[in-house]
Amino acid sequence: MEEHFESSEKVRDFVIGMSDGLTVPFALAAGLSGALSSEPNSTQIVITAGLAEIAAGSIAMGLGGYLAGRTEIEHYESEEKREYDEIVHKHEIEIKETKEIFEKYGISEELQEKIAREMAKRPKEWVDFMMRFELGLEKPDKNRATQSAFIIAFSYVVGGLIPLSAYFFTTSAEDGLLYSSIITLLCLIAFGLVKSKLTGQPLLKGTLRVTLIGAAAAAAAFAIAKMIG
Repeated sequence: MEEHFESSEKVRDFVIGMSDGLTVPFALAAGLSGALSSEPNSTQIVITAGLAEIAAGSIAMGLGGYLAGRTEIEHYESEEKREYDEIVHKHEIEIKETKEIFEKYGISEELQEKIAREMAKRPKEWVDFMMRFELGLEKPDKNRATQSAFIIAFSYVVGGLIPLSAYFFTTSAEDGLLYSSIITLLCLIAFGLVKSKLTGQPLLKGTLRVTLIGAAAAAAAFAIAKMIG
């Protein structure tokens, strides 16, 4: 059960990093292509700006993942400390709360009392039980914050290089945008299918959602750049 939970967290981090990596640099490249279509060396400008964005974006996203992971760990530890304090200083109240949990499962009052008193003899197991069933908190992995930061940052870089790759092999920003759009939309479709499969969503609905969001972001950036230009 714990292995499945950890895998789910890693998949979530990968989805966050990859979806933003595919969308944000693609929108930036599209916007710059619209603004620099008549400029010389336009592809080099798009590449330079795109690489800078990928670097900054991956660091920001990775840091966000790290801070979120640390917050989760610190919140759990804070609540765990409070529970240890309560089983000592509010012993009977915690007994009552434990019985109420078992009551929800249809256990008789006599058994509620017996089980709660038996659990009170094992403070660690009792606190673990209350953390999960009273507060709904699972003990996070100590390495969760670092793993989350790495997975999000790495997947953002991979996702960001996909739309930018077309500009390395073209001489104009307009050609780069055309090929980038084709490559990115195909990758968005593939990513949407994988994401939907991993998260249990309907394949068509999940794929369309991911693809349309990426396409809409790029189209908006391109249109705005054209209007300003």
